[in-house]
Amino acid sequence: TVVTALHRTDLEVQEGEVLLIIGPSGSGKTTLLSLLGCVIYPTEGTVVVDGRELNRLNDRELAALRLKVIGFVFQTYNLISPLTAEENVAFPLLLDGRISRKEALGRAREALAKVNLSAKCRSLPRQLSSGEQQRTAIARALVTDPPILLCDEPTAALDEVSFDRVMLELQALARQGKAVVIVTHDPRLKPYADRVITVVGGRVLAAQKDTNE
Repeated sequence: TVVTALHRTDLEVQEGEVLLIIGPSGSGKTTLLSLLGCVIYPTEGTVVVDGRELNRLNDRELAALRLKVIGFVFQTYNLISPLTAEENVAFPLLLDGRISRKEALGRAREALAKVNLSAKCRSLPRQLSSGEQQRTAIARALVTDPPILLCDEPTAALDEVSFDRVMLELQALARQGKAVVIVTHDPRLKPYADRVITVVGGRVLAAQKDTNE
């Protein structure tokens, strides 16, 4: 039996926009995000990210594309508990290995400042609120200055105050020229989006534009 997780669709993500991908569990929205994030190859069709066609890249090239072009924000934060906020944010730079630890930590502090967490640079994850942990995760995604930011249920574990703050910061990042893609089942995110697409049964429905109007 062949199971189709995502049917054929044409979708273009633009820089400077917040694109919301909404749908129930099992609808195919996470598969769509995984394709955009170069985590999986399409079995049919073509995915082009930053001008490069996924099916033409080997595993090493795909990993390099993910590291340099795409920032990931996860629902569960995935912070490393023994590391401070600035060390967590610096981790992708240290993994890349092309700059010194001192420079990596300096860039991490700059990224934390963008999400208003300069005062928490030396804090451990357990010393941060859920909203602060998520904003640290956003800073980690930003530290390599990727043009694309992919977020999987970034507000699921947040209270109302943290929810609003995180979404406003994601909006601000889009206004700075980044393509921000958010997968969620939560309709509360719609007012923050420039465009909303709905995924149902593996099919991408017509996009809605100008949701604030």
